[in-house]
Amino acid sequence: MAEEKFLTVRDVASILGVSEKEVVELVEKGSLSAYRIGGVYLRFKKEQVMEFKKNFQESNPKINKPQVYPFRDRISDFFYFNDFYILAAIIIISLLVIIFRGY
Repeated sequence: MAEEKFLTVRDVASILGVSEKEVVELVEKGSLSAYRIGGVYLRFKKEQVMEFKKNFQESNPKINKPQVYPFRDRISDFFYFNDFYILAAIIIISLLVIIFRGY
């Protein structure tokens, strides 16, 4: 039996032509079905996403046009999804500076 492949938030955002943040908001509103793996990561079935896209296009004709993903939204999404890693890197760098300076 073939394993079923699930889509990530980024994949769904590119399919729907919206930002990753908007995909998360659609899931939180209950408009889009998603699966949580490990309680944290959202995953989607491709068939459900395509069906949602078809219905979403009918109700929102602007989605048919390719949308520009503004730099501000990209930066916002980057910090939204990577805040833990950024904070961890800052702490590690700070500790390394303290250790090597001999304080």
